[in-house]
Amino acid sequence: MSTRVDPNLLSEIKEYGDVNVEACFNCGNCTAICPLATDETPFPRNNIRLLQIGLEDRLRQNVDPWLCYYCGDCSETCPRGAEPAEAQMALRRWLTAQYDWTGLAQKFYTSIVWEVGSILLLSIFIILIFALFHGPIVTDQVELNTFAPVHIIHIGDWMMAGFLLFFLLSNVLRMYTFTMRQGTKAKIPLSLYLAEAWNIPYQFVTQKRWSTCDDERPWIDHMILVSGYVLMLIIIVFFLRWFQTDNIYPWYHPQRWLGYYATIALLYGAGRAIWGRIRKNNQMHRFSHPSDWIFPILLILVTLSGILVHSFRYIGWPLATYYTYVIHLSMLVPMLILEVPFGKWSHLAYRPVAIYFQEVRQKAIARQAAEAEPSPIVV
Repeated sequence: MSTRVDPNLLSEIKEYGDVNVEACFNCGNCTAICPLATDETPFPRNNIRLLQIGLEDRLRQNVDPWLCYYCGDCSETCPRGAEPAEAQMALRRWLTAQYDWTGLAQKFYTSIVWEVGSILLLSIFIILIFALFHGPIVTDQVELNTFAPVHIIHIGDWMMAGFLLFFLLSNVLRMYTFTMRQGTKAKIPLSLYLAEAWNIPYQFVTQKRWSTCDDERPWIDHMILVSGYVLMLIIIVFFLRWFQTDNIYPWYHPQRWLGYYATIALLYGAGRAIWGRIRKNNQMHRFSHPSDWIFPILLILVTLSGILVHSFRYIGWPLATYYTYVIHLSMLVPMLILEVPFGKWSHLAYRPVAIYFQEVRQKAIARQAAEAEPSPIVV
């Protein structure tokens, strides 16, 4: 099988991050110091070498960049300043664009005009929808469900969830084609895929590999953020009728405390991400791609506008509640529709799937090697 070499690959990857792999002389220090690298997955060294040579197909078939959690040890100890950790980040962005069949991920990662412009256009569309089709505006008291009937909003939530699921699954299917169909020579039975499927939800929820890095603080911050994000997503998609209500629940009601926890977790996680990038006090935050700013900023704005809707509703200010609710949705919908399947947040889906594929691949190779061993001769 021929191997395609792309002399322009390095220039292309530079559009996705601050890549400096030209400085690398392949000493292997990055792989030696990485707590997650193994003999089967010798990253970052292997990925950097593939990138230097221009082996585009090999990189596309590789899941190694997803196994890196950007602890930064490799970059801190690199004798040449080649920034191997940032190279892995850039490769993850590039792979996201490769998996996406629509081409939107590539546009968003390589053009801030495309990403911000798409967010603004979708926001304007949501505002126009409410301007044209909102319900009666009651001004004597707050009746949010009269202005924005919850059953209609819930239908929109389900449509949005179906949109997200379709694009994520179709992109994961392309990821499977590249990594498991084209990038794996071993025959993999369906039973092995089923036996290892538990890795996807387990790695998604726990991000357990990240906790094995020397500094657990980023993992803890990430877990807090994800817990708030997933909780809020579950509330919106499955329990909106319970959550978007004109009833004023007492302070001890679980509806309020679940919402408060999700709000605090989102503010803390997104705030930490933004503050870290402002201070640049650790390796993970030394380099910032525009996508590293857009998602947490959107998350902060969505959370703050949600707090305002909640506050205005409890204070009893009808118009402030309705207008802020529209602004809230005009930021929430673009964040979910654009950032989840095509932007930064898609990493949360691809990483556990990559770990799952790697486990399946390694066990299939080990099983094939065991079957190929000659049987002992019995005398």
